Amino acid sequence: MTGVPTSPEFRLHVAQNPYLPLGGTEVQAIVTVSAAASTPGPGRSDTASETTADAAPQAAEVVIVDTSASMYGEKIGAAKRAARAAVDALRDGAHFAIVSGAGAATMVYPDEARLVPATAETRQAAKEAVDGLVADGGTRMGAWLRLAADLFAPFDTGGTLRHAILLTDGQNNEQPDVFETALDMCAGLFVCDCRGVGTDWNVADLRWIASFLLGGVDIVADPADLEDDFRSMTERAMAKGIADVRLRLWTPDAAQIRFVRQVAPTVEDLTARRVDRGPRTGDYPTGSWGTESRAYHIGVVVPMGAPGRRLRAGWVRLLGPHSAEDAPLASGNILAEWTDDEAKATEIDPRVAHYTGQVELARAIQEGLRARREGDEATATQRLGRAVVLARQSGDQATAALLRKVVEVIDPKTGTVRLRPVVDRVDEMTLDTHSTRTVRTRAGDDSPGAG
Repeated sequence: MTGVPTSPEFRLHVAQNPYLPLGGTEVQAIVTVSAAASTPGPGRSDTASETTADAAPQAAEVVIVDTSASMYGEKIGAAKRAARAAVDALRDGAHFAIVSGAGAATMVYPDEARLVPATAETRQAAKEAVDGLVADGGTRMGAWLRLAADLFAPFDTGGTLRHAILLTDGQNNEQPDVFETALDMCAGLFVCDCRGVGTDWNVADLRWIASFLLGGVDIVADPADLEDDFRSMTERAMAKGIADVRLRLWTPDAAQIRFVRQVAPTVEDLTARRVDRGPRTGDYPTGSWGTESRAYHIGVVVPMGAPGRRLRAGWVRLLGPHSAEDAPLASGNILAEWTDDEAKATEIDPRVAHYTGQVELARAIQEGLRARREGDEATATQRLGRAVVLARQSGDQATAALLRKVVEVIDPKTGTVRLRPVVDRVDEMTLDTHSTRTVRTRAGDDSPGAG
């Protein structure tokens, strides 16, 4: 059972080289946002939150368990234990439900399509209901998510923390357009963490869900590990202190936004998720926050300026569900200044360079694995070799180790590799699911005030 969290206090730091060459128009910056437990009282910095709420937000949780026929045996037993562990990890008063997912979505607990508060009695009843799960039917994940959306809909106000766990062991049977319609319906309504058990599921299916719903995706190769994983996911969800946080970006006249990406702790492109708040202002969803740090890479194209001209190329504000326009959780500026000093203009901020490489690393891994599955050995070798180089340059030892299970590394500096003729399916899927995880820059580069 998880304790009640406090609403966090935010700080924001912008890392960039603001200098542009004459004729230059593209500005890039890494915006690092850090959230920590509130410490009310005097002495806050100017970028600290002044709007953290005294009361912890209400929480809502939906656990979706795949009960299709392929879950028969060891996996359905492990899924039951995992669902019970998630129920035990709920904090008192959090609203919750358990859903069975097969060819259709059905309520496991409670009997009706609603969420109930977590108490000793409801936890026990839910665990007893989970015991009755049986494996039978197909896999239609869009239907599962639509039921979750219906359950969360009454809580889509007031900053309630809305989180779902989706477990599957198979591939989605729905048509892509039906699946995408369901995801569109759910986007912004709740955060969903996805888990695939075993090796017969499709990473792309779960990555699609996690991307739309601002969650994570991972493989649980051994069903015996599900229980601890579900407990940890639920505890992390219950520890969040604020929901529905938005990154608001203002840009000047005639500027164009090239991209807005989360780059740490995982890569997630938010560019298309923009919600306009005016002709020059838009919001990008970031989901729920606890004590954590995330980094965002922002690229803006601005009109050319004369030598010595200074410009605010972007104004970044972090807003919570109850934040006033003029009282953000934290804020910072992205700057531009034109210069004829070549040394200043050509210097690349190390954090911008690092995370540019991390985005390329994720893309190289995914493209390489896709080519390998399609039998295009030349492309697979080239892209996975490039991934080896990027992992080495960034000091990403975990990814480098996963790559070595898929390719034989002949020269890590040049990316000379040879595809392994036989690769364990678990190793390939682990590399795929972990491809969007990033490593931080070295020696505190991401800390507010660094640089």
